[in-house]
Amino acid sequence: MMDWLWTIPALPFAGFLILALFGKQLSRKVVAWTGSLSTGLSALITIIVGISFLTNPPGGHVFKQILWSWIEVGSFSPEITLYLDSLSLVFMFVITFVGFLIHLYSTGFMVEEEGYARFFSYMNLFVGSMLLLVMAGNLVFLYLGWEAVGLCSYLLIGFWYKNPDNGYAARKAFIVTRIGDTLMAIGLFLLFDQFGTLQIQEILTRFPAEVAEGSPFAVATAIMLLGGAVGKSAQLPLQVWLPDAMAGPSPVSALIHAATMVTAGVYLIARTFVIFQMAPVAQTIVAIVGAVTLLLAGFSALTQRDIKRVLAYSTISQIGYMFLALGVGAWSAAVFHFMTHAFFKALLFLGAGVVIMHLHHEHNMFKMGGLRKSMPFTFWVFLIGSASLAALPLITAGFYSKDIILWYAWAAEGSHELFWLAGILGSLLTAVYTSRMVFITFFGEIKTEPHGKTALSIKIPLIVLAVLSLIGGFINFPGNFGDMQWLSGFLANNLPEAHAAVHDKGIETLFQVISAVLVLLGIYLAYLLYLKRNVDEQFSKKGIYHYWFSGWGFDYVYEVLVIKPVVWLSKIDEHDFIEYFYTGIARFHMFWHVLFSKLQTGKIRWYAMGIATGAIVAIIVLVFS
Repeated sequence: MMDWLWTIPALPFAGFLILALFGKQLSRKVVAWTGSLSTGLSALITIIVGISFLTNPPGGHVFKQILWSWIEVGSFSPEITLYLDSLSLVFMFVITFVGFLIHLYSTGFMVEEEGYARFFSYMNLFVGSMLLLVMAGNLVFLYLGWEAVGLCSYLLIGFWYKNPDNGYAARKAFIVTRIGDTLMAIGLFLLFDQFGTLQIQEILTRFPAEVAEGSPFAVATAIMLLGGAVGKSAQLPLQVWLPDAMAGPSPVSALIHAATMVTAGVYLIARTFVIFQMAPVAQTIVAIVGAVTLLLAGFSALTQRDIKRVLAYSTISQIGYMFLALGVGAWSAAVFHFMTHAFFKALLFLGAGVVIMHLHHEHNMFKMGGLRKSMPFTFWVFLIGSASLAALPLITAGFYSKDIILWYAWAAEGSHELFWLAGILGSLLTAVYTSRMVFITFFGEIKTEPHGKTALSIKIPLIVLAVLSLIGGFINFPGNFGDMQWLSGFLANNLPEAHAAVHDKGIETLFQVISAVLVLLGIYLAYLLYLKRNVDEQFSKKGIYHYWFSGWGFDYVYEVLVIKPVVWLSKIDEHDFIEYFYTGIARFHMFWHVLFSKLQTGKIRWYAMGIATGAIVAIIVLVFS
């Protein structure tokens, strides 16, 4: 079955081509089947290939499929090669399986919207592009998928393009992530200059032998790759695009900004882990970026009134946990949290979409309330997702994946006490803002009466994701729970295991108790502050509230330090000599255009005379030449 690997990205691309070329001629039912079935078959083949990979692993636990040679420039000849190992397989499963559930949800959620075929064509293109990114055997191929998902992000965020705000949000996401992409491209140039190749595994094999640990080259390359990662994964200082990206439809938020694209940076760092191991300074910076981001985003989530923006800041914060794990060398812990986060965050975004749809497209939580009784199904699945996000102890997937990160933030060789403190404080914040969201939206007095019924195509994905949000963490228990770390063991074939400097199970249990107590305390605090007493109205009058609400003022800083100076310089430079040169060329062609257009009189006799004159001139030239 390994030979079927190429069909996994090919099927979503085929769906994209069908919908892009013939979508307007197809009925909505056919469009829905085409968009969903292409992704569903891709997910099915991924599962079959995964079973084959597990039961009959290839040599070295790696399978390569060379499709064709791409380009050839001198000795540089990158190939279109698909690379399957334990890391790529986990990402492929999440992308295809969660992607299929979101496509299925979208068949009901988007059924009344204009551009139905256009929406599914974009979604299929995104899934195919993301699969290329994680299955690429060389960095050129990976970069192609990397840029393609950026394009899809722009198209999907601005899907409702008739609203200028949506167009602005799409452009903002595209431009900000381009900053990170440029840094990443520089990193690729550095690698090619050093090794003469961009084959990922060849670089990772040769890097420790040819590059000194901590050398300027190693640090510079790692920092450039980190720049690309923070752009795509919305980490400091390039996190400003993600909250505005909520302008897209809820399925877009679930797919791109919760389950897949924003975790591309996590994949990039994990895939190139050798480079970061050889640049300890850069790896520590990864941990610092993650720790600071998870805290800043958590405080911002406390103040949001739009339900999707709460989830957006939550996404930034949770990816911060993944970066923290990568930075301390807990590679498999980061991937584990990526997987569970995809389950519960996709569930929360899709659940929020149901609420918004039934409340006349209302996003403001303070205009909701009381939905626990009028929308019981949505309440319970949303509650399960919220419990997993808050890492409710023992019964949710989020607890198990976050617990491992917190432990290694303290115990790993690259850890520091401040990393653990940041993570544990982030846990408290997560419990508070998540419970605040649930209490304001589903409890209290009802402010907007819901209408309509939830379609079965919407309910099924929510049920599946709710189940995974509960049991998805049982594949990797903490060390003191027994030797049942199946995911970590599977990933150990291709990722190094975290080295713990502390091996005391008593301390690990103590830290778990502290984390659990803080989560329960956070839920209780939210109950007191937002259900018993509405402190938002009083808190909103404080200056710090507006600071957090605006994302710590990063947009304002960029406006002052970057945007306004660039606009000012562009206005000064608007009429330089280069401008006059190109304006002159344009006017020269316009002159001849006007002159020749006068010959187009519409009178046939003039055209006949022109043809005859031309023929006579041509004959004379031939005779006398």
